[in-house]
Amino acid sequence: MGKNRLEAFSDGVIAIILTIMVLELEVPHGASLAALEPALPTLFGYALSFVYVGIYWNNHHHLFQAVRGISGAVLWLNLHLLFWLSLLPFVTAWMGEAGVSTVPVAAYGVVLFMCAVAYAILEHRLASLHGANAGLARAIGGDRKGWLSLLLYGCGIGLGFVHAALGLAVYVIVAMVWFIPDRRIERSIAQAAEGAGQ
Repeated sequence: MGKNRLEAFSDGVIAIILTIMVLELEVPHGASLAALEPALPTLFGYALSFVYVGIYWNNHHHLFQAVRGISGAVLWLNLHLLFWLSLLPFVTAWMGEAGVSTVPVAAYGVVLFMCAVAYAILEHRLASLHGANAGLARAIGGDRKGWLSLLLYGCGIGLGFVHAALGLAVYVIVAMVWFIPDRRIERSIAQAAEGAGQ
């Protein structure tokens, strides 16, 4: 089964997610810098969510560059990932409205956690579809970075209930860890290209 329609659909959904988030931003009432102050929590939440959606889009792109074909199960697993990503505008708006408060920050963490779970399931299904010796499966390996992220999200959710700013700080750290695209898959693609050129 070809992967082009899945990639195009995913790109479209991600573009809509980003559009919804930017439409949630309200224009300040006033022309001074002080007028921006009430909007700072919302702007911070938007920037963090934009980075997260960008990370998923970037890694999704790299992941599907390493894939030759897909299955019906992959289509559903990709929709599972898009479902959780589509909830980011909701929890981002909630954090913007409520400020850095325990329940919205914890809910934001739950959505990030589920995005990571959905991506990991999709990634491992694609790897198994191409066989244990395929470049993608070797690149993913034990996925220590992914497991560490899930652990950190869990800590962030727990901290979010104790002190919201600490939970939010953990989510920022995870975003910083993933800001650079997954080099394992980039290396796998480069090695496959070198092998094809020989």
